[in-house]
Amino acid sequence: MADTKEKILMTALRLFARDGYEAVSVRTIAEELGMTKGALYRHYKNKRDIFNSIVERMIRIDGERAHAHQMSAEKYDTMPDAYENATVENIQKYTIEQFKFWTEDEFASHFRKMLTLEQYRNAEMAQLYSDCIVAGPVAYMEDLFRELIKKGVLKCEDPGMLAIEFYAPLFLLINMFDKKGNTGENGDYVEILSNHTNQFIQSHVIA
Repeated sequence: MADTKEKILMTALRLFARDGYEAVSVRTIAEELGMTKGALYRHYKNKRDIFNSIVERMIRIDGERAHAHQMSAEKYDTMPDAYENATVENIQKYTIEQFKFWTEDEFASHFRKMLTLEQYRNAEMAQLYSDCIVAGPVAYMEDLFRELIKKGVLKCEDPGMLAIEFYAPLFLLINMFDKKGNTGENGDYVEILSNHTNQFIQSHVIA
């Protein structure tokens, strides 16, 4: 039963990423899986239940990844002490791993594409897109950089502007990767991102 529920979830997410959440019906998902709607309803109440499960998994994965890279998984307002232990090295490594995650991981890639498609026609999706991929990461980096400035690691500059300068290439490279056709070959982009983070450190870290 667990395998069937997982297949439903991943198939739905793939269809949402390809056609958009609004365009995909429970019937479409069931037909893609070769099952009846009744059989699907034994695992999920409705399409919204599937979507909620997708979002919950993404939040859980995001938190687990942050902890694995010794980064805070909480917002600054919730747990400011967790930001005090951040290092430039961990931020650099985490940024590169995030690029790989958003482009290589099947679940993350489909999730991101679903939000990208739906942000223009669904206010909830637009907010999720902002929280997960645009404004949320920038605010996260701003809080990290503010703490590093306080600790005397970074030069005394506007942390918000530093966050934009640091994060913008990551966002751009993800989009460039998509335009390339998502061939799974992202080595060139990883190298560009690595060079960017190195240059950022050289420019803004106090020697």
